[in-house]
Amino acid sequence: MATLMFYGQPTPINRNKHRDARIRSISGDYSFAKGTNSVLLAGVEFIEASKEYPIVFSRLGEDRYVPVALLGLRNEENLFVGEDGAWDARYVPAFARRYPFILARSESSGYTVCVDEAYSGFTASGGSDDDGERLFTDDGENGPALQRAVDFLSEYQRQYARVERFTAHLAELDLFTELTARVQLPQGGRLALGGLQVVDEKKLLALDDEPALKLFRQGELAWVYSHLASLTNMNRLVSRLSARQGSEDAA
Repeated sequence: MATLMFYGQPTPINRNKHRDARIRSISGDYSFAKGTNSVLLAGVEFIEASKEYPIVFSRLGEDRYVPVALLGLRNEENLFVGEDGAWDARYVPAFARRYPFILARSESSGYTVCVDEAYSGFTASGGSDDDGERLFTDDGENGPALQRAVDFLSEYQRQYARVERFTAHLAELDLFTELTARVQLPQGGRLALGGLQVVDEKKLLALDDEPALKLFRQGELAWVYSHLASLTNMNRLVSRLSARQGSEDAA
């Protein structure tokens, strides 16, 4: 999965280049995510996300797995974002909420905060208060909007590092198994989503006491069962797709 999926022009924030730049809040307009059918999740999000979305794992290479929330059943379609850009769910994944900011790896300083200069709410220079908040103060310090973004991204990165350790632990215990989800659509036709990785509950229950207790003590067992419970949300995706197809046919 590309981590820059809806970032058109991510650019490192620079105090000189962006000294007069302004940013508007997305204010509930998630139109930028309409073509995204899955997003990365941090483990701390599992419990809330499991109430809305199927949580599965995507395999990257031989032994790396990443958790994702499925947002749609067809390519380039997010069933939770309507024509008005509103996100139709109680919980919006942090991956979408951090937009238009993102952290990018930097060889010199580890991570650099970037902003999507293609975001319609970004004004490079010469803007007014109507164009949002300034990224920097007159003294060159982080403005409130930028500082909120830095704090959010720092916590997101910390939580995502934790989920990487979690998935590595599951892989070490050989708990993943591949799943192909076959969906029968009410209007006719079928969809097949292959290559999905899920936790094999039989293998989980067969663990020896020591590794099972470790999962529990680290708070990871709750994440595993949130993931397993979330798989029933696949039926909700089917219902959403059916409703959208009905609207498309009516139009």
